[in-house]
Amino acid sequence: MKSVGLARKAAAFGASAAVLAALAAGLVASPAQAATAATAKAAPKVSVSTPSVSAGDYEGTCPVKVNFSAKIKVPVKGKTELAYRWLHGDGSKGKVKVIKLKGKGTKSVTVKQSITFKEDVKGWEAVQVLGPKKVTSKKSYFSVSCQEPEEVSRTQLDLSVSARAWASPDSYEGVCTPGDKIDFVGLIETNRPARVRYRWILNGEVADYGTVRVRDTRKVGFGISPRHSQRGWAQLEILSPEGASSNRAYYKVWCKDPAPAPAPKVSVSSASVSGTRLDMCNDGRGPGVDFKATLTSTGPTTVQYYWVVNGVRDHNTLERSVNGSLDVTWGIGGAPNSTKTEGTVELVVVSPNSASSGVASYSATCPPK
Repeated sequence: MKSVGLARKAAAFGASAAVLAALAAGLVASPAQAATAATAKAAPKVSVSTPSVSAGDYEGTCPVKVNFSAKIKVPVKGKTELAYRWLHGDGSKGKVKVIKLKGKGTKSVTVKQSITFKEDVKGWEAVQVLGPKKVTSKKSYFSVSCQEPEEVSRTQLDLSVSARAWASPDSYEGVCTPGDKIDFVGLIETNRPARVRYRWILNGEVADYGTVRVRDTRKVGFGISPRHSQRGWAQLEILSPEGASSNRAYYKVWCKDPAPAPAPKVSVSSASVSGTRLDMCNDGRGPGVDFKATLTSTGPTTVQYYWVVNGVRDHNTLERSVNGSLDVTWGIGGAPNSTKTEGTVELVVVSPNSASSGVASYSATCPPK
């Protein structure tokens, strides 16, 4: 068993001397300054905790890194320099370090160090504050006992892990809308139960990852939803407990534009008489006649149409927005010098497609006087 090495003494002393000299310089003062100092307030109260150690009594394989940390509390009013160093059980001292503090109130500073030991050692570590007031922490004791690693039977370590992958389906042709188009499936095999960490590589980039418990075999997978035509590959990589990679699962996608929606189609019902206007009978004419027909479309569209009465087309081409069914009407005046109005009527659609109600006959007679 030996203590912490003395080799760091010289370096620590050289680094510390300059800082200590600077701190000591503050003690040299003129008589007037000394008088002023005599009336100054007492030095601020500085405290430092006993260092904590990550492994107080370590037994195991070496080298091993042991971590030490301590907390220093310093009253601050304006600007203050905190100077400190580590003291070692072999009598050596660490390099002086200076931390600049500013503000108001008590500041808490955590200082740390790590030492790597390659063989048995017993010792202690402490922190010495040099300024703004000198104070030293209590000693923190530790020990390191290096031991040879235990022999482990190779049968306990021998673990075989393998993987293979495939795409299902391996090709897609159609509209590339959101939703999985290509699924990748991987099969992990082990010769004994093991916790396996894996990741999927898609065209050279990490696409998915996870950890699973495998007993003999276990399937893992992920899917992609391409938005453009492409081809590529996916591969399943085993990260631990030992490295392995599957074959590459190749795929291809051919994105096609969606088929255009069919244009709305318009049909028209038979034209019929929806009403008569007998007031015209009072001035020597036959009754006025009103007609009605129903336009029906398979989707939203604008319909253009005209009426034909007694074989003569009305000069107006009418236009209506139709989405489903819509009744349209038309009317004519009574026949002159007659008590009866009769003839034929037809509604003809010209857009978005051609359609006709067919020719229908009509007849209306004035009532007897």
